[in-house]
Amino acid sequence: MTAAFNIEDLARPDLKGLQPYEAHYAPGVIRLDANENPHDFPQEARDYIMSRVGPQFFGRYPDPLARDLVSDLAAHYGLGAENLMVGNGSDEIILNIMLAFGAGRKVFIAAPTFSMYGIHARVAGAVPVEVPRGPEFEVDVEAMVRAGGREPGVMVVCNPNNPTGNATDPADIEALARSVNSLLVVDEAYIEFGGESCVPLLGKYPNLAIMRTFSKAFGLAGLRLGYLLAGPAVIRELMRIKQPFNVNSFTQLAGRSVIRFRDLFEAPIRRIVAGRDRLARRLRELPGVTVYPSVANFLLIRTNRAAYEVYRLLLDGGVLVRHLNLGERGEFLRVTVGTERENDIFIARLKTILDGPGTVRA
Repeated sequence: MTAAFNIEDLARPDLKGLQPYEAHYAPGVIRLDANENPHDFPQEARDYIMSRVGPQFFGRYPDPLARDLVSDLAAHYGLGAENLMVGNGSDEIILNIMLAFGAGRKVFIAAPTFSMYGIHARVAGAVPVEVPRGPEFEVDVEAMVRAGGREPGVMVVCNPNNPTGNATDPADIEALARSVNSLLVVDEAYIEFGGESCVPLLGKYPNLAIMRTFSKAFGLAGLRLGYLLAGPAVIRELMRIKQPFNVNSFTQLAGRSVIRFRDLFEAPIRRIVAGRDRLARRLRELPGVTVYPSVANFLLIRTNRAAYEVYRLLLDGGVLVRHLNLGERGEFLRVTVGTERENDIFIARLKTILDGPGTVRA
């Protein structure tokens, strides 16, 4: 019987055209592609973590509810533990949201944005519906309300938005929350770099949920830690499907160290913001480069040379950025703000490419 086995017979037909998320891997290059924090994790926080790793630390299962971490986060936000859930990165939380509330329903996504919202929606058996943002990549509130109507489902807004970098006014989020019958998920992965948080709206709207992450501003991308702030009823439903030991002991401890030494991360965050503004100014000085306004830790740009060609030439020169095809809007590059040295090298190599043969002058 095994000779006739074909995995295609078992594969879900609705996922056959799904393209998996492509996580770029290019060792030995300057990485300006993943919106990571390029600065060292504070030594004092590292020492705190290692001082609490005992002989049995790795041999025991982690606390399945991450109670100490949840307690620290709840105290930080002035919320109750019942308002919080932590996850193995924001990705796990997105998938859990889609499984709990999106399966068999529509998921309305302000696009272009982070591609994993749509991917996780499809994996969960939901129908992703992209609602185009406006000409300046702003959320079209009226279009979102028209699309969602009073139909129950999930609605997702990334704020500040990835990959465009622009922020949404909390007044627009509030208008959505009071106008739709969906769970409105606001992804604030980049809020530490700019924009205004919607956390103050949580007590006002039971259909509002806010995602946060330790991966971007706090340098824990390698350990995968995200969390959700929401009403107790939303958290209870998500707890039904959460994996029991989803966040490992080391990650829980690292997250607690970030909260304990939160002040140590302020200077690196300020350096990133200052570096972003400096990088934007330098890019605007290059002929044929369009830089879009950003309050995040990255910049969206267009050049007068084909985006994929520039991406490949930069990679050949030891600099990895993100190439993006945003459909009808065209192709772009997204550049993470690196260290001052990394930004200098990127600018120098981009200038060489744009001055080289094959460039079409604007």
